[in-house]
Amino acid sequence: MAAIVTTPTRMELTRLKGKLRTAQRGHKLLRDKQDELMKRFLDMVREARALRAQVEGDLMRVYGSFTMASALMGGEALEQALMYPKWNVELNMTTQNVMGVKVPRYEFKNQVGNMGDRIPYGFAATSGELDDAAEGLESTLPHMFQLAQAEKTVQLLAREIEKTRRRVNALEYMVIPNTQEAIRSTAMKLEENDRATTTRLMKVKDMLLEQAIAGQRAWDTQMWERF
Repeated sequence: MAAIVTTPTRMELTRLKGKLRTAQRGHKLLRDKQDELMKRFLDMVREARALRAQVEGDLMRVYGSFTMASALMGGEALEQALMYPKWNVELNMTTQNVMGVKVPRYEFKNQVGNMGDRIPYGFAATSGELDDAAEGLESTLPHMFQLAQAEKTVQLLAREIEKTRRRVNALEYMVIPNTQEAIRSTAMKLEENDRATTTRLMKVKDMLLEQAIAGQRAWDTQMWERF
């Protein structure tokens, strides 16, 4: 722990006490922020886990439908059916402030209205499994964006928690103890200086008193000699 080098003056002692109060208030605020960030982080982790489980389950069902459609239609026919997609989506990203952290917010919108307008193939030459796969993928896509949003939020909150933890530790284990030690050291030096000053003043007082007594005695002696 590096000691703070100070000048033992009253002004310096007042400055150190103000610095200590500021550091203690900052430590409390950062500790409260860290606790709230951790709460938000754990909530987002639970949300991200639930979304991931849902998305993975949905994608497994979509994959199964695509696999069945490929087996019934043949790989080449499946590729031709999906060669010219008509489905366009719009994704807008904004940010939201969470405890000083800017996290993303994704807004998903279909540019084509109903499902029939978005399917790029005719129903006569394709299987129902392909329809199921397309519908399943369409319903899963918003959840995929929600999952991306949640996982990015978890990542950003974890980064901010680590930064806040380092600041809390720096205040708790370095700044505050060093400042307290500097206050004790400065106060002790001021007390020593005060004692030394008091001792010098007492010595000066004794010297002046001795000189006064000696002068009085000399004057008394002179007066007695005259008489």
